[in-house]
Amino acid sequence: MSEMRDDIPELTEKEFASAIPAQLRKRLVQGKFESGEDIAALRRFVRLTQEQFARALGISVHTLRNWEQGRRVPDGPALALLRIAAKHPRIIRESVESAA
Repeated sequence: MSEMRDDIPELTEKEFASAIPAQLRKRLVQGKFESGEDIAALRRFVRLTQEQFARALGISVHTLRNWEQGRRVPDGPALALLRIAAKHPRIIRESVESAA
């Protein structure tokens, strides 16, 4: 029978909502974004609003929404920044906090 462990805290509702599977994160770190939902999942994982995430990437909210809704696909430098966000979410969060 398994014992309950008191030293492992439960995820908060916010943490659970932003969690993404390890396989998805690995694919995103490699820059393999298959849909707008991948970008939205990454943004939620980093725990930023669309406005904050767009500001951190140096793009307009309109561009981000187009990506998330699948109307446009990021490429070039934007794709590189998305890979960095997937691998180092803290850097993206710090970018927003320092600009505020």
